[in-house]
Amino acid sequence: MPLLESDVPIREVVTTDPEKAKALENDVRAKILDMLAAEEMMIEEIHDELHRRGEEKAETTVRHHVNVLKDAGMVEIARLEEAGGGTRKYYKSNTRIFSYDLPEDAEQTLAGAQETLTAELSGLVETLYGEHGDDIEAVAREMKPCEYCATQHYEEFVLRELLNRALIDLTENGTVESVRRDSEDAGDEAESHDDEDGR
Repeated sequence: MPLLESDVPIREVVTTDPEKAKALENDVRAKILDMLAAEEMMIEEIHDELHRRGEEKAETTVRHHVNVLKDAGMVEIARLEEAGGGTRKYYKSNTRIFSYDLPEDAEQTLAGAQETLTAELSGLVETLYGEHGDDIEAVAREMKPCEYCATQHYEEFVLRELLNRALIDLTENGTVESVRRDSEDAGDEAESHDDEDGR
């Protein structure tokens, strides 16, 4: 008889490739990504900003961290400038890291939103497989290192990557911000009408 038996559901999924996971093993690199997501910077500027944030690192160490992120494809050279017979390199992150904890009551507060999203995504996944199932399966098959690795959830990974990239597109092209603003404006209008009706 077992001392403890519990059904443990999956509550979180972290998706990344091995190279990026290795690059993020160091918390200084996460800070550098955060800084370079906001603006392009030279090594010296990254060094100074890290120092301001309490990280005492030599410039050579900062350069090493930036190179690791660059090799992992998370940082790119955004600009080159000639300066006094040399070249200045400005780096920028193409990757945003969210490393937050939701408030304790978030699950309860967001339950309705999650139900709505789950219902909508169910239909979207059905449409996605109907129109692009062969492509999803082909990519997943290429990821499998052997015929016995069916339990690795490759198709789920591909779906999560597609969803993540779609969210990035919507954020970067301003759709998310526009919808948020429209929603706030509609809420303000409704409040204004309620105030007028209450008079």
